[in-house]
Amino acid sequence: MGTPSKEELNQALKCAINMREHDEDPNFIAKSLLNHHYRLKKTEHVIDVVKLYLRTGCATTEHAVMIKALEAYDSIDHDAADYSDFGLD
Repeated sequence: MGTPSKEELNQALKCAINMREHDEDPNFIAKSLLNHHYRLKKTEHVIDVVKLYLRTGCATTEHAVMIKALEAYDSIDHDAADYSDFGLD
């Protein structure tokens, strides 16, 4: 399976948002895509801050940023997902 291009992903996300807005998602495909994309972005952020933490020799400031990112990821199921930050133009 190939990775979608940025344009393909943006088109799919726009379509999914439109489906959800018009309550036309009988099999929850749009909901699933949006949720997985949201989780992926949060996961990528955690990976980035962990890499920074390790590169800086486990510095205190980066440790705090890492803990905050992990807590934000842990709270995903408790928060209402904000789909406004998909980077769609």
